[in-house]
Parts: sequence; C-alpha cells; structure tokens
Amino acid sequence: MTLDPDASALVLVDYQTRLLPSIHDAERVLQHAVLLANVAREIGIAVYGTEENPEGLGHNDERIRALCDETLVKMRFDACGDGLAERLGPVRQVVVAGCEAHVCLLQTALGLRSRGYDVFAVPDACGSRRERDKALAMERLRQAGAVLASLEMVAFEWLRTCEHPKFRHVLQRVKALPA
Repeated sequence: MTLDPDASALVLVDYQTRLLPSIHDAERVLQHAVLLANVAREIGIAVYGTEENPEGLGHNDERIRALCDETLVKMRFDACGDGLAERLGPVRQVVVAGCEAHVCLLQTALGLRSRGYDVFAVPDACGSRRERDKALAMERLRQAGAVLASLEMVAFEWLRTCEHPKFRHVLQRVKALPA
C-alpha cells in the first residue's frame, strides 16, 4: 500500500508548548513534524492539528500552528471522539505524527483505524517522555495495521515522480534535515 496524495491528509497531534519540554528529543521530533507539514502543504495535502486541553497544556508550538489548516481542540485522548474524522472529509489515508506517542497519538491512530482509514505513522516526528513508551506505541500501531514510514517515504510517495513540479524543492528540504 502506498500513499495517494489525492486521498491523504496529515494529522499532527498535540505538539503543545507545556508538553514539549517533557518529550524526549523534543526539538528533533518537532523539526521532523514541521518538515512533514511543509511537504504536505507544498503538495496540497490538508494539515490538521490537535490540542489536548490547551488551557492546561498550552497551544501547539507556533511552528506547528502556522502550518495547520485547522486545529481541533479536544479533551479526549482519541481526537476522533472530538470530531476529527468528520473534519477529514473524503480522504481514506491519514498520515499521523505527534505527542505523546503512547497516549494521544496512539489512541487517535487507533480511532482512525477503527473508522476504516489507512493510517501511516512517522516515528521520527513522534515523541513521548520515555523512549520505551514511544517504541511500544509504534509496535502497537504496527500490530493494529498502521504502516510505519519515514518522512522521506511519505514525501516521495506523495510526490510520486521526480517530474513533480515540487520535487527539487522537497528534495532540498529533506536533505537539509539533520539525521
């Protein structure tokens, strides 16, 4: 199964200002999420953000907020319970990334899977306080039928061809990202 740019959306879960300082390797996770969102926007793929109880955890980092077409405020760990699936429109594939990987990201991805979406998670753009929790979340997502994919896999599947008008620009962005 490959990503179809005409049937995809990107969901960025809870990159919130009061949560990020607790996330392992938060700046690297955030850099990957920002690049993922930039690529999506360049190709014309809708980008949705979520914020869990922003009065308590703050809003998403401004770099994420600026790239989202819409941000859903939620109180449930699974954003689908607060209307995410209804906002996605006719897409059937959802690329997800976010924090905390083993709570809100996991439950949102499982919620999307239970509603029939093909889910692709980007581990480098996901974070938890503890590395072990993130690793378990990725394993659980894989067991639930989600596809784990690198940022480059997602970007080049969305582009489909080196003849895409955005290919060179996306390639430059991807090459500039620290390993």
